[in-house]
Amino acid sequence: MDQERHRRWHNVRRVLLVRLDNLGDVLMSTPAFAAVRETLPWAHLTLLAAPGTEALRPHLDMVDEIVGFNASWMKAGAARLDQEPADLRGEAERHLVRRLSRAHFDAAIVFTVCTQSALPAALLCRMAGIPLAVAHVRERAYGLLSDELPDPDVVRDGMRHEVQRQLDLVAHVGLFTRDDRLRFKVLPKDRLSAAAALKAAGLRPGQPYVMVHPGASAPSRRYAPAAFGEAADLMRSDPALADAAVLFCAGGSEQPLIDEARAVMRFPSLVLAKPPSLGELAALIEGALVLVANNSGPVHLAAAVGTPVVDLYALTNPQHTPWRVAARVLSHDVPCRNCQKSVCVQGHHNCLRLVAPAEVAGAAARLMEEVVT
Repeated sequence: MDQERHRRWHNVRRVLLVRLDNLGDVLMSTPAFAAVRETLPWAHLTLLAAPGTEALRPHLDMVDEIVGFNASWMKAGAARLDQEPADLRGEAERHLVRRLSRAHFDAAIVFTVCTQSALPAALLCRMAGIPLAVAHVRERAYGLLSDELPDPDVVRDGMRHEVQRQLDLVAHVGLFTRDDRLRFKVLPKDRLSAAAALKAAGLRPGQPYVMVHPGASAPSRRYAPAAFGEAADLMRSDPALADAAVLFCAGGSEQPLIDEARAVMRFPSLVLAKPPSLGELAALIEGALVLVANNSGPVHLAAAVGTPVVDLYALTNPQHTPWRVAARVLSHDVPCRNCQKSVCVQGHHNCLRLVAPAEVAGAAARLMEEVVT
């Protein structure tokens, strides 16, 4: 059966990769995307992803195009349903089915985390006439999928990493990669823009820097900004980092987090004049000695470009730790671990609040010492 399955998949020419959640999830799927590209070098690969991920296109060599789609069965897409006029409900899905039908895909791979159902996306692929489709499933998909992989994952300690989950999915249909690291191509123009932004922020020529990113989409995954500021001060006091500048960076709506962090500092720090683009952010992370951040997209960018990272890791989900990169993962154990909540329902936020700034600074310094030696 495996040989027959692999034979069917090795004959495809147009493949739809479906990954409809966040930037970090897309980045953690890039080794699996690479497995499709390496095994099927002749195939045209289209990534169906959440709106905004189109910015990834120049940075993912293995993908030929990206189609943005706000899926109503995903968290971000569901939040937009109330804004949808009654007479247009379902039109986005109908339009997508028409577009996918015109593209004449031979196969689709539906990537999900273990708490998501692959069946809504599988249904769209079925309606678009895509003959082969594979996904992890808990309930039987019957005619919605040509190939099912039973989903054993449960949110608990010791579960598969998200990267390995997706590599196992594509391996089920005979697609493999020789390199399971995350992928992100940093462009020369983004390195030039990042260098100009650093100079404008006050970084001296040749001066090393530590990058601090206090943002995250979910409040439950944010270490206190003031604690970031205290940790940054302590970094400046550590001999291993004494010559390095501290650069704060975050998204456009997260500037107040930077302001709060810098307000408690005794030492000077740097901040960019404006939020960087995705490519510029990757270039800034690539050039840093170390990234200190909450567990969010920038951590996975650091893994993709090979920059050591101190990850303030809220214990909401254990499967998204930094992958194949020098890292320190910091948290305080709590009985409510693996809660999967965007806001701390206990109200204490102890999994991050009880991580001392001195521990953060020490982790950054020790990480740098290990990388240098």
